[in-house]
Amino acid sequence: MTTRRPFALALSLCLAATPGLARDMVTYTTDQSFDDVTFGLENAILDEGLVIDHVSHTGEMLERTRADVGSDVVIFDEADVYSFCSAKLSREVMEADWQNLMFCPYTIFVAVRHDTPDETIIGFRSYPEGEMQKIEALLDGIVKAAIGAE
Repeated sequence: MTTRRPFALALSLCLAATPGLARDMVTYTTDQSFDDVTFGLENAILDEGLVIDHVSHTGEMLERTRADVGSDVVIFDEADVYSFCSAKLSREVMEADWQNLMFCPYTIFVAVRHDTPDETIIGFRSYPEGEMQKIEALLDGIVKAAIGAE
């Protein structure tokens, strides 16, 4: 278990459809730094006995390629997406319905939007009712542990 200094959390839970997207997502917003949140996330994933498969540095890619694609818009100051899986829970949800394969690996994103540099957002996509709610509960627990909101 990691020890963290106390934080004043500017915490908000948004479970809503993102305008323009068909997907729902769960997000938490905090005044903690991007580095503190990603450190907390890495520890929370490992504390669950899971292995981080990959970290996509999406924010860096978007900034690096911004001029190449003809844009002058800065979307994120920082944005990473963490991918991982749970052998136990994945087996359970896929034994219930093999099509749940489409949701694996599971991902959690951390981002600082350019227009709100004092807020770090951490979240994940919502999952369908039924067996996949086990995965949503896992991800929600990991996210809350990452920002000290458990």
